[in-house]
Parts: sequence; structure tokens; C-alpha cells
Amino acid sequence: MLKRPTLLLVWLSLASFEPLSVPKGMDKMLQSPDGDVTTTNDGATILEQMDVDNQIAKLLVELSRSQDYEIGDGTTGVVVLAGALLEQAQKLLERGVHPIRVAEGYETASRIAVENLEKIAQRFDFGVNNIEPLVQTCMTTLSSKIVNRCKRSLAEISVKAVLAVADLERKDVNLDLIKVEGKVGGKLEDTELIYGILVDKEMSHPQMPKQIEDAKIAILTCPFEPPKPKTKHKMDIDTVEKFQTLRKQEQQYFNNMVQKCKGVGATLVICQWGFDDEANHLLMHRDLPAVRWVGGVELELIAIATGGRIVPRFEELTPEKLGKAGLVREKAFGTTKDRMLYVEHCANSRAVTIFIRGGNKMMVEETKRSIHDALCVARNLIRNNSIVYGGGSSEISCSISVEAAADRYPGVEQYAIRAFADALDSVPMALAENSGLQPIETLSAVKSQQIKENNPYCGIDCNDAGTNDMREQNVFETLIGKQQQILLATQVVKMILKIDDVISPSDF
Repeated sequence: MLKRPTLLLVWLSLASFEPLSVPKGMDKMLQSPDGDVTTTNDGATILEQMDVDNQIAKLLVELSRSQDYEIGDGTTGVVVLAGALLEQAQKLLERGVHPIRVAEGYETASRIAVENLEKIAQRFDFGVNNIEPLVQTCMTTLSSKIVNRCKRSLAEISVKAVLAVADLERKDVNLDLIKVEGKVGGKLEDTELIYGILVDKEMSHPQMPKQIEDAKIAILTCPFEPPKPKTKHKMDIDTVEKFQTLRKQEQQYFNNMVQKCKGVGATLVICQWGFDDEANHLLMHRDLPAVRWVGGVELELIAIATGGRIVPRFEELTPEKLGKAGLVREKAFGTTKDRMLYVEHCANSRAVTIFIRGGNKMMVEETKRSIHDALCVARNLIRNNSIVYGGGSSEISCSISVEAAADRYPGVEQYAIRAFADALDSVPMALAENSGLQPIETLSAVKSQQIKENNPYCGIDCNDAGTNDMREQNVFETLIGKQQQILLATQVVKMILKIDDVISPSDF
């Protein structure tokens, strides 16, 4: 049985355990038990791959995962804030403040902080022809990633991808329509946005045409092979005539299948299953290009993009169920035999692919995670176009607001409210420390500047740009992302504060 004093030590170790920001806020290399290596600075990925045994620590892992699912960005900040709140709570508990009073004070302080964020937030207008505000926000997200040298081009790709699948009237974005593919080779600058679908397959026969214009695509989930009986069977062939009869019948099946595809006007067949050499040879001779072993997810995206229908049986194939694409082409990469299939200029352009290139697998995977964060930020801005300025300016402003509001509460909760304000300072302090600045001195100067100038947009000058005003540096992030950070961290810390014992099965 784990008593509260031991829990306090766990909280303190978690609060001081900062693989996300120490020693220099740079990337972490993680090795799995199987020997797989991951290099990332994404908070959710780091915690997801860590082997965590402590039950309280698992709550912080779930906290980071919740932030990733709901917002897609800010997974590092939410854990740093939760750790700071736990550290401040430990000090209050040592002074005899009851955990319930600390939890109530934290809840009050979080409401004050969220209201303050609403006050300092700004709205901006954007559109299909004015994407610069969205690009600037995505660039802020990518600034802390390993891909920051290409943050402008990657931010533009992310914004264009989101706008391609967005419904601006309903303010809704379906990120499932954006496929992110990666292939080792080339350089990061070769990353491109494809208005269509990219399939990691090639034509089933090397002599089939590599480029098809105005393609009419039959999307099949039925195999190119003769039907098989569902019961166990045994067939004896003891003469040449019987074998020839069987072979002719099999050829007739293949001919009928190919003819059905040709008869409805299909110029390309994409099949979920494989087919043998005889069917492949026949398809090539009948001038019907084909692609085999295409996965179910890719089939669905192709069907959405081309406006086609997935056909489970040849008998159901009709001209209306064919998908249409302006261009289908096979592209080879480098000196290798790697080839991929581009399905472009589709009837429904609301399905796009981001194709990432990189020098090694770790670079490609980390770029995928960075692109995911940028896509989520662009989606959040379309849902709610309010922003707050970054560089720790919003946390410092909330800290000042919460500290000022603490005097209005006569009870013990005011100590917890002040502790919440101190915890908010942990984010700008981490930014200053990771930028090579003196954390306490820098934070004090910026906080003093905010109070004197009544300017809630002053933050940490991480880039040494010569100004603390984040408006001039164009560093900002989404309002709902920052609010979610504060609310989620507060909820989890409240839950931990109300835990009295951790009981294991061995205690019974």
C-alpha cells in the first residue's frame, strides 16, 4: 500500500523529471526493447514510448495523449505545467493545507486563467486567397522541431492540404482525407503536396503503360482468379484432355473477368487482392493496366478522391461505379527500383497526399509527426480563428492575472491560487533556460515589462530578435490549444490530489 508521503515523493520526482525540456530542450533519442531507435522532441511520442510502471506517472502519459488527440499540439507544455502544479502542491501539503482545498484553489485559478486568455486573444481573418496568418501559426509550431529549417515550405504545404479538405462554411476539417506518406531518399526540401492519392505500389506488369490520362478506374475487392468451392474437395486429373479442358475453362474465367472490366469502359484496374501470372499476362495483352495488393485504406481514399465505388463482385461492375482521374502515373525514385503510383487531377479534389522525403527513416518519421502537429493547428484555427501570442507571453499574463485575483479570496484557497500562478511561470522559465538565457532574471524582466507597459504580448526573446513583443516576431498559437493545456493539466492534478492510497493486488 502506497501512503501519501510516498506519493508526494513520486509527485516531486515527476515534477522534476523533465525529459521534455532538459537539458537544452532538444531532441531525444529513444531505443525500444527491440532495438528500434526513435529521435523526436514530441512530448506525446516520448511519453508513449517510455516504459512507465508508476500508476501516477501513467496519468501524466494519458494527459499528454489526451492533449494530442484533442488538439494535436502542446503535448510537451501540458506535461511541464502539470509537473509544476504537482511541485507547488507538494509544498502546500507540507505546510498542512488539505488536498481538497488545494484542488479547489487550482480549479478557481484555472477559470481565471482561461478567462484571461479570452481577453488577450485576437481574431484574424483568413481565406483561400489569404493563407498567410495560417502559415505563420504553423511556422510557430514547426519552429521547435527538427524540420525548422524548412518550416516555411512545410507550413504552406500543411495549410494548403487542410484548406483542400476543409468545409469553411461549417468550419469542419476531416483530417482522414489527408494522407501522409514518406519515403527514404532525397532531401527534406523535396517534400510535396499532391492533389490526389499516392500509392506505394507499381503496375503489376513491367510492360504496362506507366502513364494513363483521363483514367477510368475500376476499384475491386474481388480477386482475379477462378471461383473456389467453399467445401473441401479433391480433383483427379489423369489424362491430357482433362488438363486441357481445365486450363481452357480457367482461361475462360480470366477472359470473362477482363472483358467485364473492358466492357464498362475501365482503363485501369486497382485490386485489393493479387492475381497469378496468367491473369497478369492476359491483362497486359488486352491493354488493361492493373495494380494489385492495394490496402483497404488506400482503396477507400482512391474511391473518395476519384468518385468511384468499391466493387466486391465482377457482376456488380457498371460504368457509374468507375472512378475518374485526369492522370495516373508511375514514378521511379533515384537509382533504386522503388516506384510509386500517383493518382492526380481527381474528380473529387477533397483528398490529398503529403509526400515526405528525408535522408533516413528517423528523419521521415519525425517529419510526419511535425506535419501532424501543423495540420492539427491549421484545423483548430479553422474551427476557431482566435490566437494568443507565444514565447511564454500568455502564461506570464495569466500568472499576473491569477496572482492579482488571489487577494479576493479570503480562505485557504488563495494559497493554492498563488501556487497556480507560480506554476504558470514554469513554461516561460523553461523557454528561457532552453534558449541559453538566465531563466529567473529573464522572467522577472519580462513580467515587469508586461506590468509596466500593460502589454500582455511580451514574451521570452528566444531567437534573440531584439524585441520581447511577440506580435513583432509573429509568434502565436491557437487559443483553444492553450486553454486545453491549462484545463487538462488542472483536471489531472486535481485527480492526483484526491488519491489517498495506491493499492496493489499483493496488499490483499
